[in-house]
This record gives sequence, structure tokens and C-alpha cells, in this order.
Amino acid sequence: MTKVHHEVKRFADQGLQIMLIGHAGHEEVEGTTGEAPEHVTLIEHPEDVDAVTVADSSKVAWLTQTTLSVDETSETVARMRAKFPALIDPPSDDICYATQNRQQAVKQIAADADLVIVVGSKNSSNSVRLVEVALEAGAKAAYRVDNAGEVDPSWLADVDSIGVTSGASVPDALVRGVLDYLQAQGFPEATEERLTEENLVFALPPELRKDLRED
Repeated sequence: MTKVHHEVKRFADQGLQIMLIGHAGHEEVEGTTGEAPEHVTLIEHPEDVDAVTVADSSKVAWLTQTTLSVDETSETVARMRAKFPALIDPPSDDICYATQNRQQAVKQIAADADLVIVVGSKNSSNSVRLVEVALEAGAKAAYRVDNAGEVDPSWLADVDSIGVTSGASVPDALVRGVLDYLQAQGFPEATEERLTEENLVFALPPELRKDLRED
């Protein structure tokens, strides 16, 4: 989030109009916009780009809410570039791929999972999306929970393999709580295996899989 704030200031200092891809009301979007409100235009959907007008089409840059995945922003960015050919990208090392990597890893584990549990808030778009991704990738069932207390014991009936993942910024303690609960129900302790070059760790034991972000 700090990097995005820095880029808004830097782009604004250069006199650029900034297209910020994100969700209205999201705390990160509000904080980022607050750095230079007169320079920022919020873009929630690809079609929003069509209505945007700028003083100088050669001075347009884009940034994104960090909890959005590359898949979720690619169409919007393509639409921006079609309208503003001189569109300026954020530095590649400032783009957060955590959400994208989580989705890719969930796709890998979901096909072999009887159940996928996503730890994250119902207000978190990336957590809700992880449930959808798991089901699309072949998980027999997938649910979102705020914490271990929301895990329904009936979900575990006739289940041999479970994947556990978390939305961006979910405290490790909440994920650990779910893992401890599953272990108490007879599932073995998870082991860890790194699937990406980012600081995301996914455990892939025969019975239990997990995704933890190491802050």
C-alpha cells in the first residue's frame, strides 16, 4: 500500500492523470486517492474507461488496488491502453502479485481437494474470489470462513483431502486456528511446499493442504 501511495505522489508531481483501478469505498483506494485527489480517477469496471476525459492524453498513468489480481485488471488496462496509447505503467516491482499467485496456487491444489476452505472476510473481494476459483478448478466443495469457529463439521464428512488458503492480509493466527481445528478433527499436520517465488507458502501433504502468507 505504501508503494502505491508513493507512486500516486510521484505521478501527480509529473502532472499525470492517474487511472486507479479498484473498488469504491475500499480503504486502500480511499487512502491512495487522498494523496492527490485532483489527479486520481477511480476505475471500477473496464467500461468505466469509455467515459473518462483528460486534459492531455499523453499524460495518463495507471495504478491498481493491490488486492486485485492481474486477471482482474488486465481487461481494464487493455481498454485504457486502447484509448490512451501513451499510457504509463507503474514500475513492475511495485505491482503486487500476491492475489494472482494465490489464485494460481489454489488452481493447482483444488483439482485434488475434496474441500477447500478460504480464511478471509466476506467483505474481501479476493477471499470471495478464491472460493470461486477453487470450485472452477475442480474442488468438490469450497467455503469461506472468518475463523475456525465458522467451520461446519458437516463439511468434513467423507473428506480425505482439504486445501486451506487465505485472502490477502489475513493474519496468520486465523489460518493457524483453522489448521489446528482440522488437526483436532483427525487430519494430519500440514507440511509446507513453496509453489511461487513470492512469500506465499502452500502445504501439499496427502491429507491436508494450506496456504500461508509469511509477512
